[in-house]
Amino acid sequence: MKLLVGALAGLLMVHGELFSQAPIVRRPPPLPGAQAPQSNEDQVPTIKVETRLVNVALNVVDVKGSPVGGLGRDDFEILEDGKPQKIAVFEKESSTPLSIVLAIDASESVMTSERLEKEAAKHFVNALLREQDELDLMEFSEVVREVVPFTNQKKRIESGLSEIHTGAATALYDAIYLASQRLDGTSLANGRRRVVVLITDGEDTVKGSRYTQALEQAQRAGAMVYSIIIVPIYADAGRNTGGEHALIQLANDTGGKYYYVVDPKDLEPAFAHVSDDLRTQYLLGYYAPNRGADTSFRSIKVRMSDAELQGKYQLQYRKGYYADAH
Repeated sequence: MKLLVGALAGLLMVHGELFSQAPIVRRPPPLPGAQAPQSNEDQVPTIKVETRLVNVALNVVDVKGSPVGGLGRDDFEILEDGKPQKIAVFEKESSTPLSIVLAIDASESVMTSERLEKEAAKHFVNALLREQDELDLMEFSEVVREVVPFTNQKKRIESGLSEIHTGAATALYDAIYLASQRLDGTSLANGRRRVVVLITDGEDTVKGSRYTQALEQAQRAGAMVYSIIIVPIYADAGRNTGGEHALIQLANDTGGKYYYVVDPKDLEPAFAHVSDDLRTQYLLGYYAPNRGADTSFRSIKVRMSDAELQGKYQLQYRKGYYADAH
């Protein structure tokens, strides 16, 4: 009897080895025109409804420009192409992660006080960046250069800031386009927000990407554009304000903001405003039905549900998205 049990155990062990080492056989794909056999699962009718979660970062400020907190989901209404949508996601003072591209204009007209500008940027990074965030550092003059790829290591970014060198021209719209393109490859998991922060005088002097291309790429990436606009000391009459107006419109369309800086010492407060803005955002999300192979731009409108509050608070958010963008 013991011999019989031992033999069976040995046989099972051998077969176990043979089974574990046997190659995995995969069925070849069916030949063209041939019908694959239907399983029971294939015979069960299924209904597929494709939807897309659209996240909208929102800033609410009062008449003095101060952030308004304490609002709830029912205080807001959101519309897509004029049609009301159900708010499926709502977060107060958003703690969702950030992907930020910090793009610094390295042209001679901006880099008048390199030490102050780099110190202000360094303080901004140290104050804003958390473990779940990531930042990409770019510089732009004649061309756009990625100095430090996405990281949350503050020391690497600080080191990169010291590598920025002055150039002669300003490829502003190329910088916005490429920064947005870079953001488009980041993950959107956990409601991650995408942000471009620019330090520039607003003047584009390189014939590359145009404003419309830069705006579309930012909208496709769902990137909020924040501009810290360096104002030259000379009189307004000697200034080309076209670039400034373009940056203001870009901020309005993407849900970002803009700040003017006359003295390099004012860079620090401007960066603090951007940081506070990103820390006091509400996050609203809704599911937009898939309209097939739609590639159009869909408009977004957010408003206070209480009519009396609609004129009392100012809302800043992106004004739409492209249906075929991810």
